[in-house]
Order: sequence, then C-alpha cells, then structure tokens
Amino acid sequence: MPAQTRQPLKALALAACLALPLAGPGTAQEGDGSAGAYLAARVAASEFDFREAARWYDRLLDSGADDAATLEGSLISHMSLGDIDRAADLSRLLVQKGGRSQTAYIALLTDQVAREDYAALIADIEAGRSVGRLLDDLVMAWAALGDGRMSDAVAGFDELASAPGLEAFGLYHKALALASVGDFESADNILSGREAGQIALMRRGAIAHVQILSQLERPADAIALLDRAFGPEADPQVDGLRARLQAGETLPFDLVRNPKDGIAEVFFSLATALRGEAEDGYTLLYARAATHLRPDHSEARLLAAGLLENLDQHALAGETYALIPATDPAYHVAEIGRADTLIAEGKTEAALEVLQALTRSHGQLVEVHSALADALRREERFADAIPVYTRAIDLIPEAEQRHWTLFYSRGISNERAGNWTEAEADFRRALELNPEQPQVLNYLGYSFVDRGENLDEALEMIKRAVAAQPEAGYIIDSLAWALFRLGRYDEAVEPMERASILEPVDPVVTDHLGDVYWAVGRKLEARFQWHRALSFDPEEKEAKRIRRKLEVGLDSVLAEEGAKPLTEVANGGN
Repeated sequence: MPAQTRQPLKALALAACLALPLAGPGTAQEGDGSAGAYLAARVAASEFDFREAARWYDRLLDSGADDAATLEGSLISHMSLGDIDRAADLSRLLVQKGGRSQTAYIALLTDQVAREDYAALIADIEAGRSVGRLLDDLVMAWAALGDGRMSDAVAGFDELASAPGLEAFGLYHKALALASVGDFESADNILSGREAGQIALMRRGAIAHVQILSQLERPADAIALLDRAFGPEADPQVDGLRARLQAGETLPFDLVRNPKDGIAEVFFSLATALRGEAEDGYTLLYARAATHLRPDHSEARLLAAGLLENLDQHALAGETYALIPATDPAYHVAEIGRADTLIAEGKTEAALEVLQALTRSHGQLVEVHSALADALRREERFADAIPVYTRAIDLIPEAEQRHWTLFYSRGISNERAGNWTEAEADFRRALELNPEQPQVLNYLGYSFVDRGENLDEALEMIKRAVAAQPEAGYIIDSLAWALFRLGRYDEAVEPMERASILEPVDPVVTDHLGDVYWAVGRKLEARFQWHRALSFDPEEKEAKRIRRKLEVGLDSVLAEEGAKPLTEVANGGN
C-alpha cells in the first residue's frame, strides 16, 4: 500500500485547521423547564450518542429555545450524523444571532459548495468567516476555479505551497485542479516530484497519478506505478485499473471531476491528516463534509465509519458502512467493517454470516478470508478457523514480512485446537518472515515453557521479546515463568513482581506471582496473591486449581498432578 501520512504532516495540518476554537457551551435557558432536556442533550453529546443528542436538542428548539449553546449543540449533532442540510440551517440561525462557531462555518461552507455558490463562499471567507488557514486557502483556490478564474486558483495553491510545512497540500491540490481542467502534463510534473510529498504517495494520490499517466498515453508507466504503490496482492480497484490499462483502455481522470469534487477532496485530505491527532468527533465533521459533497467517495465514508467505531457508536458506524454499494471496489472493506460493528454489538452470528457471504463474493481476496478466520478465532472456534486461515495463506503469491500475522494467527488456532506440531511450524514460519516479532517470540517461548519443552530456547526467545517490548507485562510474565519452570526461583521474583505491577488485575500473572513466592518460601504472600487472583475472575479450570493450592499448598498440588517437586526442578531435574 502507498505510504501513510507521517506525524509531522499531521501536526501541521492540526495546527492549520484548529486556528479558530469551537465556541464555548454557553448557558442554557433556565427556569422554563428546559434544564432537564438540555442536560440530557449534553450527556448524550458527551457520550457521542449523536442521534439521541440531536433528538434532545431539537426538542429544546421546538419548545422555543434559541440560545447559542443549544443551536451549536444541535448543529454539531446533526453534522456528525451526516445531515449537513439541517446543520447548515441551524448554522445560519446561530450566525444571525452573532454566534461564532467553527463547526457552523464548516457546515455553511459545505452547503455553499454543494450549491456551487462559489462567489458567496469567497465573500464570506474574505469577510472573516474563517475555519483555519489550511482549509480556507485550499477551498478559496478551488472556489476560484469554480468561479472561472483558473489563474487565481493556481496562484492560491502556489501561495499555500510556499507556506512552511504546507507545501505538500498546496501542490497536491494544484495537481488535481490542473488535471481536472485537462492539463495532465503539468499535473504529472508536480506528482512526479518530491515536493508533492506524502499526500501524493497515499492511495488516492497514487490512483490520481495513474489516471493522469493514462491520459498522457503512458500506460506502461501507469502500470509500473500501480505495481510500486500497491504490490501484487489482489485489490479490486487496483486490479480493475491494471486490467483496463493492459487491455489498452485510456482511463478517464475522474478522481476529481470539478471544483465540488476538489473541495470534497480537501475535506478528505484534512480528515486523513487529522485522524489520530485531533479528537475523533472533530475529524468526523470533515469526513461528513466530504461525503455530503461527494456521496460516492467511499474512502471518506470508510473513514467516517471508522471514526464512529472509535467513538463506540457501532450501530451508526454499521449504517455508514452499509451505504457503500456492492458495486464499489471498497465494498469488501466496508463489509468487514460492518461485521466488526455487529460483533461489537454482540451480534456475532450475524457478523459471521456477513463474512461468510463475503468469502463467496470476494473469495480471491486474502483479507476477506483472514477477517472470517479472525472472527472465528476470537469466538474460540479454533478448528473452524484453521482451514480459513489456510485458504488466506494459499492466496498469497509469495509470503512477505507483513504476512507473519496469518501464520501466527493460524499457529494460535492450531495450538488451542491441540495440534501442537502444526502450531510450532506456523510460529516458526512467522518468525522466518519477521524474526524479532515480540508477540510470536513470546507465544512460542511461553508455549514451550508451558509444555516443559526446549526451555533454554524458550528463555532466549522470551528475553528477545522483552527487549523489544520492555513495558509489556504479559511478556515479562513469560520471562519470569520461564525462569520458574527452569527452577531459577530467586531470579524469577523480580520480573514476576514487575509483571504484576504492569498487569495488576490479570489473574494469570497474579497466580504466577503466588507460585513464585511459594517457591522461595514466602508462603503467606503466596496465599495472598492466590486470593487476589481469584478475585480477578480467572477461567474456572484455573480457579479450581488456585482454590486447591489455597487448601493444601503448591507442593501438594504438584504431587497430585504428577509433576516434579520444586526442589527437584531447582536441582536440574526439569
């Protein structure tokens, strides 16, 4: 896949976008019976329950409330739901009352672009209705193009590109604008240069460049760019473009067809840059603006749905994923996302049905089978997951480092299904692909320890995992447990105590700490830790063993299990 936006670019976008803070909450009208509704609206909004918040805010508005706090709360809720028309109406009321709100300005700007009222948009920004420099300047340049002033548009993009840190945004959108009016040579010159930077290397930038090269009658270069950017694995959109190019077809430039599409791309570019830097609720506003202006912008819709998932709005995220039609190249991504939302809502069987249907309709895609296998594994249906992982692996032309997860996950499934020989082979294959991967080193090392096999190798593996993730309590627990199983009880105390600090309510780690304390003669502390482990709700099998240790002690439990005594292990009899 093309390179993702890096942190410095995100930070610059954040600073440029957040030039004007959101208006404060203001004061709700009191003494008229509206306080309860206002509180309910605020609580719903704080929990990102946009539908419920909009309902309460609208009830307030219907009862006559017209204060700034209620208007802004309502417009934010409606915009977060994707109802830009309603948000724009509320924004006009807020502005008429003298309110200043960045969200209101975004809603009004989006509405003006949707109506292609570029002259009014430009006038409003020039009059001070600013969202932030980066958005203002990009939108103004595209609006100039919409107003028939190409030279002013180019000058606007160039001015933004001259600002420190914003060069990539200005040049990328300049290239799209030039391509939208047929100047493909100039657009190619920009996207081929280093100055266009990280944005041009992202998925949509790469596809735009492929379309531009095709328009310039350079199909070989277009195919080479597809291969460099996306690799050989199946991808419906990329496969379709490659097939059309190989058949001699000239691809249309349709990534941005007009200024409205261009401004939709502005909102998407900034939402992508802001993701993970700004609050998800804020970034969602940009993604919603993009899909309002361009409903077929599936990547913006996927972004909106993902943000809603982050906000624990799984039903709304599922509805957003479902808006992507089966004919869209991103349909399989949307369906995998929709399945995730169903699982989050506790509808696991429905999710599995979605994923199973996807394996029939998109069976050539590795990620489709992997998603189904992951879901089965999470449900502890390990025997069912194994053949699905195998189908995913069989679809890989040649395994690369990034495919370690498939072998690792199949290894877990094999181990849990009792197929240890196959599990070990999968773990070792994962390590061939990614030799220092700490999760694999830890899982295989811990499994060896648990089975009493290859203990020296296991200890070395776990030490490497700890070196890679020194703050991971579960890995440090593995190190301590390996030392314990080797009979090196005194050495096990310090890492086990550290693991317990890092994982303070993990029943397994706490149980292990009790065992280590018992082995070094700290039996009162051992019993205390076993009592704590029981309070953390361990699995019933482990709980039964812990209760037995509390009754008779670890030495007697080991004897009952036919295991070697602690003293014999310490003397080298492991």
